[in-house]
Amino acid sequence: MRSGVHGNEPAAVQNVGDFEITLFRHSLHWWDGGTYFGVVPKTLWGQKIQADEWNRIPCGFNCYLIRTGDHTVLVETGGGDKFDERARERMNLPPEALEPLPEAMARRGYDPEAVDIVINSHLHWDHCGWNTLTHGGTVAAAFPRAQYFAAFGEWEHAHERLARDRVSYLDANYDPLVESGQMTLLGGDSEVVPGVRMRRAPGHNRDLMIITAESNGRVFCFFSDLVPTRHHVQPTWVMAFDLYPLESIESKSKWLEAAAEGDWICGFSHDSEVAFARIARRPKTSFEAFPL
Repeated sequence: MRSGVHGNEPAAVQNVGDFEITLFRHSLHWWDGGTYFGVVPKTLWGQKIQADEWNRIPCGFNCYLIRTGDHTVLVETGGGDKFDERARERMNLPPEALEPLPEAMARRGYDPEAVDIVINSHLHWDHCGWNTLTHGGTVAAAFPRAQYFAAFGEWEHAHERLARDRVSYLDANYDPLVESGQMTLLGGDSEVVPGVRMRRAPGHNRDLMIITAESNGRVFCFFSDLVPTRHHVQPTWVMAFDLYPLESIESKSKWLEAAAEGDWICGFSHDSEVAFARIARRPKTSFEAFPL
């Protein structure tokens, strides 16, 4: 396995049956640690990850490439190019965060033209921001050859403009793709291409999807914001962002149990260091993540 996950270093790779799974961490950003750990006291989460003087922790814009042999599937597209200066400063964004994802992929040896499927686990800005590129007031698909997939219920929720989470949604990341027919909105659990499935796991929001890729009896699971980092494998450690925390606990318990039972290789949406991990049961904390 190739190692290294920051900046210009090569991405980490795992083989899952006949599939090749690659982490592409576009860049890091810094976000308030309290929002990531909700009601968990800092005296506990601070033992896992160090915050800066503004109580921010490093978070990855993590995307995963799944090569099946017939398809190149990109799971998530990161933060995008639609930040204002104040947001960039608040997140302490490095310059490479504004490099378009296709260009960043090409520079690091991955062909963006090979991507024929893009999957968004949900439509929060930090998971679908490079779905599109903005040029002089126009918006175009960042991956023009790809068919995009997201959950219909999530797209519907994005347009409800609820006070609780409306700032998480930017229509330019998905509406132009829906209008052009390039984005397919799915009604529930679906197999997008053979072996690659979107599976509903409510809690973070109503229609969050985790993504699994199965080949020859081996499984990769992208947990998305159900388990945003390896530090969140304790089921009760849920984010303050979660709209339905009790459902998050139930969904996490279900899918972490499946991961431990099946010896799955797992990926996280915002871990700043670990690319892949296996999940094991632990009597005291329920589960533990072991980086690969």
